[in-house]
Amino acid sequence: TSKIVAAATEGGTELFPIAYFEKEAFLNQSPQLYKQMMMGAGFEKVFEIGPIFRAEEHNTTKHLNEATSIDVEVSFADHNDVMALLEKVINVAYNAVAENCQPQLDILGTKLQMPSKTFPKLPYADAIDIAAGKIDEDIKYGDDLSSNAERAIGSEMGEHYFITDWPRSIKPFYAMPYEDKPDISKAFDMMHPKMELSSGAQRVHQYDLLVEQIKLKGLNPDNFEFYLKPFKYGMPPHAGWGVGMDRLITTMLDLPNIREGVLFPRDRHRVTP
Repeated sequence: TSKIVAAATEGGTELFPIAYFEKEAFLNQSPQLYKQMMMGAGFEKVFEIGPIFRAEEHNTTKHLNEATSIDVEVSFADHNDVMALLEKVINVAYNAVAENCQPQLDILGTKLQMPSKTFPKLPYADAIDIAAGKIDEDIKYGDDLSSNAERAIGSEMGEHYFITDWPRSIKPFYAMPYEDKPDISKAFDMMHPKMELSSGAQRVHQYDLLVEQIKLKGLNPDNFEFYLKPFKYGMPPHAGWGVGMDRLITTMLDLPNIREGVLFPRDRHRVTP
């Protein structure tokens, strides 16, 4: 999918603007909108491995401004279906490395910690309770999770796990809310004990609800006309996720810094080599 876009996919901030003739354009934050458009075009299962760009000013051991993402979208699926798919993908990746890359692992002095076949599911509300009891931060329901909170929860869980049932207010506009709990979304994050590796959700497939949620995020639906058009004519239920490949490598190999898993890292201060 295109990496030059006219609208934000993950909200209205953290975009890299680029000079694109007489138009306003940005580097893409994710292929999310295009994956969903393909669901409406009859492509029932799609995946992409490609670059994403986030204009975040973080200077940490887990953030990059240019990263590689593994993205999946599946028609006629819900959030539980794609969580099961994600578990399989992570297990296949670990098994492939274990079977084919032992000489390289020996050079690095790395012993793989193989994941479970299924990952525990921790509701967001319970995750907040764990973090609030373990860290000296003012953290409450409705807050996003800080790095300290993620590590505290990860130390409690001790393995790959999902955080599920996030408040709708802190997930993107395309995350489907529960019918009986409209303030809760059918969204999830897949976590390693050290950091988040993936975000996903069942997506909104109803045009009116999608427009409503775009407005709730303070965005203008007119800027998303190209994306919304397929929803007017019928969109199948669908769900998907994206995995940060660089973070997956970092955690798999137990590297101290994400930059060590990337050939030419791009961060807040680095644009060469």
